[in-house]
Amino acid sequence: MEHLVDIAVIGGGQAGLAAGYFLRRAKADFVILDDREEPGGSWPEYWDSLRLFSPASHSMLPGWWMPVEEGQEYPSARHVAWYLTEYERRYALPVRRSVHVRRVERVGSRLRLVTDGDTWSARYVISATGTWRAPHIPDIPGRDVFEGEQFHTVDYRRPEEFVERRVAVVGGGNSAAQILAEVSAVTRTTWITSRPPRFLPDDVDGRALFALATGSQKAAERGEAHPGGIAELGDIVVVPSVSEARKRGDTKAEPMFDRLTHTGMAWADGSTVECDVIVWCTGFYPVLRHLDSLGLVNERGRVVVEGTRVVAQPRLHLLGYGDWTGPASATLIGAARTAKATVAKIIQELEREARPGTK
Repeated sequence: MEHLVDIAVIGGGQAGLAAGYFLRRAKADFVILDDREEPGGSWPEYWDSLRLFSPASHSMLPGWWMPVEEGQEYPSARHVAWYLTEYERRYALPVRRSVHVRRVERVGSRLRLVTDGDTWSARYVISATGTWRAPHIPDIPGRDVFEGEQFHTVDYRRPEEFVERRVAVVGGGNSAAQILAEVSAVTRTTWITSRPPRFLPDDVDGRALFALATGSQKAAERGEAHPGGIAELGDIVVVPSVSEARKRGDTKAEPMFDRLTHTGMAWADGSTVECDVIVWCTGFYPVLRHLDSLGLVNERGRVVVEGTRVVAQPRLHLLGYGDWTGPASATLIGAARTAKATVAKIIQELEREARPGTK
């Protein structure tokens, strides 16, 4: 069966729900297709102790401030999952589960979404599938010969799993620092980074980072030079667990190794470190395989966007994939602000097309 809608949103996480709020407010004809069985986006899949970098008052979606989690200044992943679930119900957003969009095709002036079941034909599509399900692991020589276990950030849940095992944590971002901080409290660890870790001042959290990202974007739009600021000071937010690990002396990092051996890591100078487990905290790709059939990737391997609109397919918008599609758009508050502009643009286009004589 084929369903006709004006706008189809792919993904029911924070970015998709933010778009849904503005679409609902605009009284648009839309649907949100989500492939998960339960609401909450990817938040139920994060590690147990993960907390936001910003207080609840600075981590909300449009329309409803996130309630404060009892006894916590910075909300837990569990609390965020609850908030997204309640948000979806509060605004009666038309989310269909579990619907896996296999591919998006151009059919005349519409885009057709082919799923495991029905198909959907939309005049505009917002892809908001995030990155969590596309982990990146660098192609390091020896990965296939290493006899220990290899995990990615997406596989990590709690430090107790690694007691009495030698663990290497690879990556220089916040996820790596937080996981290292927890695991180093229960077992022997080695931190591997491509450059020395850069810790932000202890009093800096996500509020300041978002403000900086927004300021940089506005400066670029005005043709001005990057204003610099907090980002020049570091990359890693010093949450309490990272602060404690630093006090213990567990945040000293080694440079990136050149290859893996059967038993661990090896550098060009001949030095080696043995380990039983490698946790790759090396980032993610955007989840965009459902768009492959549209041929959007250019010769440089990128999908070119103007704001969130895909240049090669103007009826398609990408929402919530990081700074690439809007300042801090992979955060709760960043996704909300980017969604507002995206929906306004689509509604404007729909109104223009509805006027007599408009093609």
